[in-house]
Amino acid sequence: MSSALHTCSVCSSAFEMRFAYQMQKQGDQILRFCSQSCHERHLFSADLRQCSVCPQQFELKFAYQQLTTPTGTHFFCSTDCRERATRAPETRPGLMRCIAIQNQKGGVGKTTTSVNVAAGLADAGFRTLLVDLDSQGNVAVSLGLNAPKTVTEVLLGQAEPAECIVNVGPNLDALASNNTLASAEIQLVNMRDRHKILRHRMRNVTGYDYIILDCGPSLSVLNQNALVYADHLVIPVSCDYLSLVGVRQILKTLRHVNDILLHPVSVLGVVPTLFDVRTKSSTEALRTLESYFKGRVLPAVRVNNKLREAPSHKKTIFEFAPDSHGAEDYRSVVAKLLELADSATQGGGEADLEQSGT
Repeated sequence: MSSALHTCSVCSSAFEMRFAYQMQKQGDQILRFCSQSCHERHLFSADLRQCSVCPQQFELKFAYQQLTTPTGTHFFCSTDCRERATRAPETRPGLMRCIAIQNQKGGVGKTTTSVNVAAGLADAGFRTLLVDLDSQGNVAVSLGLNAPKTVTEVLLGQAEPAECIVNVGPNLDALASNNTLASAEIQLVNMRDRHKILRHRMRNVTGYDYIILDCGPSLSVLNQNALVYADHLVIPVSCDYLSLVGVRQILKTLRHVNDILLHPVSVLGVVPTLFDVRTKSSTEALRTLESYFKGRVLPAVRVNNKLREAPSHKKTIFEFAPDSHGAEDYRSVVAKLLELADSATQGGGEADLEQSGT
């Protein structure tokens, strides 16, 4: 008569119990092992850590593999993962940094900048999430995304972000929007802590190096939610006088978020867009930005037909025309943005706010 079969707690294989090592009591749980190999795997697994950058599990052996910060203790399976993590300031658990791309004036290239900055970060090896907070839904249109669930469901608590995020490409995911976001915003106005809804709904989103928020052109509760969730702000500014006026308006909103809503967010950089070196207005606008924001001015993005054409082909500029001026300019923008992110300090944006005047 054969003995009863047991299921291995490690590999789930059925086996006949023969040796004492094959059964182990752990608290109220009985563990069973079909072989010495599975027993060893269980013993070693207690010492394994999960990398804070990639999903790899590893045995902690070296001092560099552990880093304690104000957000907790983080583990790294390799020097490469530690380097990637420490490039992103530790402003959030999981070492993420959230950047809002915002200007209250329309037509300055916000979505173009959001899409191509996110794509550039992903190409540089940073895991990036692009979130569309504009009810026009231009991110989905630009990238040809089919997203059954959008940021509307996230904001209204009808779905978790993980249910709505779609993959765009290597290192790049997106949380899309559509015209239902306009009606969702009306509901947000009547909610408690309406300026903090996005931060609350996204609290379980981890595993990214950067989150890029594409914001609509308005003084809206959605944009205020973006600023309350964000660590930093990047302002695309078309090289004309009216766009410069819009910068002052957004800095006033930023002061409101800092002073009234008590959330520190700084201007990480300003992106001059639609720059035409042949026109006096463009060169004067760029000179004004440089005198005002100094080292926070990112490389100018030149007027480029390929940038206009890329969305119609559902591609980023790096996919559509990698050798174009547009791709070259946004690569430079991303490189400078990473440099500024590396050197940013907690109070890095305060000078900008004070200079903005009333």
